[in-house]
Amino acid sequence: MRWQNLFHLCSALLLLALSACAGSTGYQAEDTRRLADAIRALGPGVDPGEADRAARISYSHARELAIAYEISDPPLVHNTKVNMGLKPRGLCWHWAEDMQKRLDAENFRTLDIQRAIANADNPLRIDHSTALVSARGQPMQSGIVLDPWRNGGRLFWARVTEDTRYDWQPQSRILAKRYGVTPVGD
Repeated sequence: MRWQNLFHLCSALLLLALSACAGSTGYQAEDTRRLADAIRALGPGVDPGEADRAARISYSHARELAIAYEISDPPLVHNTKVNMGLKPRGLCWHWAEDMQKRLDAENFRTLDIQRAIANADNPLRIDHSTALVSARGQPMQSGIVLDPWRNGGRLFWARVTEDTRYDWQPQSRILAKRYGVTPVGD
């Protein structure tokens, strides 16, 4: 058991070191710039500084969560380990919840951070949750998916309408349907 703990610690340190190296190559900076550009393009009222900050935080927080969740496997394998109690967190809704909390802490004036769920109506598939960023007051369908779960800790992002892998629905609508409460703010 001690060797397993040592292995996981070394894996986490290696991931941290590789993340730091990746950031210094400019690859991370280019990804962040593209996301910031996409966020600015959500509408003329989006503050460019807020778009830059949201993009930086989305990438850096995804890396931080990957370390905190002890990600070392593909998402579905990691989910199994979480469900068995072998890993602390890392289910898709953990990523979505933690990303939303972090981005909400910025108190953006021109951006909304929302939550969405896919596959809720498909009994053959597992629900998938994500955080979204949209221009203030705009529907989630006009926003951008921020999904670090999908690639095991590396941030995936795309316009909601261009993310053909999932049919995203507002979280409040799905929870209302399941639990019989009225959705707020869709």
